[in-house]
Amino acid sequence: MRPTLALLIGFWLLPSSVFAVDYEHDVRTLLKERCISCHGAVKQEADLRLDAGALILKGGGQPVVMPGNSGDSLLIQRVLAEDESERMPPEGARLSPDQIAVLRAWIDRGAIYPTDEIIPPRPADHWSFQPIQRPDVPAAMQSSWVRNEIDAFVLADLERRNLAPEPAASPTALLRRVTLDLIGLPPTLAEQQAFSEQPDLTAVIESLLQRPEYGERWGRHWLDVVRYADSNGYERDAEKPFVWRYRDYVIESLNQDKPFDRFIMEQLAGDELPDRTLESRIATGFLRLGHWDDEPADPQADRYDQLDDIVSTTGQAFLGLTIGCARCHDHKFEPLSARDYYSLVAVFNPLERPQAGRTEKTVMVDDVEIYAWREPDAIAPETYLLKRGSPTNPGERVTPAVPAILVAHQPAFAEPDEQTSQRRLSLARWIASAENPLTARVLVNRVWQQHFGQGLVTTANDFGLMGSVPSHPELLDWLAHWFMHDAGWSLKKLHRLILTSQTWQQAKTPNSLVRYRRLEVEAIRDSMLAVSGQLNPQRSGPAFKPPIPAAALEANSDKEKVWQASPEPEASRRSVYAFIKRGLVVPLFESLDLADTVSSCPQRQVTTVAPQALTLFNGEFSIQQATHFAERLRREAGDDPIAQIQRAWQLALCREPSSAEQELMQQFLREESLEQMCRVVLNLNEFVYPE
Repeated sequence: MRPTLALLIGFWLLPSSVFAVDYEHDVRTLLKERCISCHGAVKQEADLRLDAGALILKGGGQPVVMPGNSGDSLLIQRVLAEDESERMPPEGARLSPDQIAVLRAWIDRGAIYPTDEIIPPRPADHWSFQPIQRPDVPAAMQSSWVRNEIDAFVLADLERRNLAPEPAASPTALLRRVTLDLIGLPPTLAEQQAFSEQPDLTAVIESLLQRPEYGERWGRHWLDVVRYADSNGYERDAEKPFVWRYRDYVIESLNQDKPFDRFIMEQLAGDELPDRTLESRIATGFLRLGHWDDEPADPQADRYDQLDDIVSTTGQAFLGLTIGCARCHDHKFEPLSARDYYSLVAVFNPLERPQAGRTEKTVMVDDVEIYAWREPDAIAPETYLLKRGSPTNPGERVTPAVPAILVAHQPAFAEPDEQTSQRRLSLARWIASAENPLTARVLVNRVWQQHFGQGLVTTANDFGLMGSVPSHPELLDWLAHWFMHDAGWSLKKLHRLILTSQTWQQAKTPNSLVRYRRLEVEAIRDSMLAVSGQLNPQRSGPAFKPPIPAAALEANSDKEKVWQASPEPEASRRSVYAFIKRGLVVPLFESLDLADTVSSCPQRQVTTVAPQALTLFNGEFSIQQATHFAERLRREAGDDPIAQIQRAWQLALCREPSSAEQELMQQFLREESLEQMCRVVLNLNEFVYPE
């Protein structure tokens, strides 16, 4: 007898009383680890579900568990089977003797499970896959606190939990918070003075939304989501020619308050729109932003890697779905099949990357060089489901479609016109439609996340079964419905609604929805430039290259040419215009948690590590801005230390120094220079936190 079989039989013959088994801790955990991917809520091979006790006893086509009799239970017979075609689980290692003993003991003791065990819902019942409906606005007892519908939903939730809202933040704190929130810069002295004379926050919000700095601030949030960078990555990491036109398109679209449904369609299919323009063609740079290997070992596999980048990013950015996980097989944890995945590949398969060998080429539109894909003609190539994701192992042919779980009936895909397949436009129209249950929910959640520090759904790129559930589901659906039908997909209207709510204007405490969070690196750097008086307001155009320490270039084979730093005035532009090189990230940006540039980034990491403090205090940029800051203080406040300290606090922190701070800084200036004091001020926690 084979040793493995003998060992298994030995355990099988042991009395089940030897084992102490807990259903929740032992049985359910084991089934989740080894069985649920094929026999759970998402996928039910042989119509069998093993993700709840009642379903295990129900079985599939036949019973698989005989309570009190593990020997006659099909479940045990299949995990013991020697025939590989019968053995379960079919992939990976066999269950260990201990694991089989756990199942036997549970069955022999009656296969008991908690009577109140919650049966996981079917995927079709998942909250985010349901049509968006407008819930009634709840009535709250403290109605005087309610300023708009957001407050009504939030207050009703607090009252259900016997909690009360936090008091409003001070006007001074709100001015700094809202200015950093909307334009990523601190309020100027003139703005502070005007607000002190007429503290109308609504007027401030309206003014900030009309400023071009708004698009620069919020455009960067979208660039995170769409994995923007100025180079290709991989070994040569060549520059993407004219990719900055897409960055400028995003900034200008937000400043124009372009309806977000149009914003979606332009990025996915701006070249297929009936009213296509140069601007809409530039928008399709979204499809080409991913990293690219200019000399791949396997060109055919690389082609599908590029298509995978587009499909995955489209799924995460607009739908909040991890569709890319279904490239090699049906998604293990979501109701997304490989057929769903390759049906989306079929949408983008007609695209061709303009290139000549290892050199990327641009597309000419109205005598302008833009960075985009192109469809060479209207005849789309056939697309096949690739078995195990291998281009050399094609399966059945697939046609364009959207994930089946999201629709009762597939949307119609248009016929080709004289120039293109029209497939992307058909997909874009569905994604941007009110019938799609995901897009509006995903977008309003992204905006909420940026304003509050955490989304109503904390997994901003994952609204699937494995994502988090919304903290305020009725509020999320109300916002999504309002955004589409009342606001006309206007981001600025959504900003106004959120920022004028009592909910957003609460003081920050551990219990409030408004979270303490550090500013992103771009806002920190831009604020330093603004306070020092060096911020260059030049907008749009090619990216600048900030200075990089020589030590950061040592690993490069061509240290002289890999990074030619821009002159200081050019390098003092806003950080959204900085060159983002995938293989050589500016150390200041990298240490302060720049977004991932390879895949969609739903939310910036906020780490706290020693290099951050060293970079902000000892870095060349910080020392340079501290010097300029000191020069500004001498110009504006003269040589009086008291006046210099007061002006420094007003510029950097938007408030007067306390008497203790004033005294401490006066003592500091008796021993240290004004430049050193400015370094200290730029490194205060209060400077890098909105409050």
